[in-house]
Order: sequence, then structure tokens, then C-alpha cells
Amino acid sequence: MQIAQLLESKGSLVATAGPEMLVVEVVKELTERRIGALVVTDAHEEIVGIVSERDIVAAIARFTAAILDEPVRKIMSTEVQTCSPNDAVESLMATMTDQRIRHIPVIDGGRLSGIVSIGDLVKARMDELERDRDALEHFISAR
Repeated sequence: MQIAQLLESKGSLVATAGPEMLVVEVVKELTERRIGALVVTDAHEEIVGIVSERDIVAAIARFTAAILDEPVRKIMSTEVQTCSPNDAVESLMATMTDQRIRHIPVIDGGRLSGIVSIGDLVKARMDELERDRDALEHFISAR
């Protein structure tokens, strides 16, 4: 299965933040949307970073809760791993596991076109395995 197929069922909506958005506002956005990360984009909609729950917790541990009143650019991860709609789910799962990252933006034609989480990939893979199992059961029972 390719990432494009996953996005067809999941949707391509990506929650974003500007680099000057306050960390406390990011926390509210993550909570309200029930998501784990926001892609940080500049005025030209170019990715300049990503901020996750993990980034926020690490920043509070390092700087205290005062960091909540600072702009997200101070805590965001600036090295952002991206993928293509043509990438395979299995390959991306391996990358995310190896690099210990949970969210990867999808870039199509140079533009942000989606985001996938490790949970999205695991669900897609489990659905695929279930379809394979059902097909095998059907094949066996048809004999």
C-alpha cells in the first residue's frame, strides 16, 4: 500500500502553525484537534519545522512552564523528515521506527499535501493484513 492510498481514506487535512504562534496556543490546538503534532509553515506555506507533544514536554522539562509563553520557533524540530505519496507504508513504518519519529508530512509536487502518524501506518497495515487473511480464508473455504 502506498501513502496516497492511506491519505484517500484518512484525508489530507494538515494542521499547521506559524513560527510565531505561542506554545500555549499550540497546546490548545493539539488538544482541541486531538492530534499529536503541527507542521510549522512560513508565510509561503513552506515547511520550516514540526512541533509535537514530545517537543513541548521536553521544552517544559528544560525551560520550565515559562516556555508556554514563547513562540513555537524556539522549541520546534527544524529537521523535518518528509515523504511522498508514492512511498510504501511498510518502508515509512521502518523509517519512523528507526528514527523514533511519530509524524511525517507528505509532500507532493513541492507542496504539503498531508501528514501521517505512526498510528495511521499501523492501522493501514493491520487493515491490509486483515484483508489478506479474509482472502485466504475465502480461498480455503471455497476449495
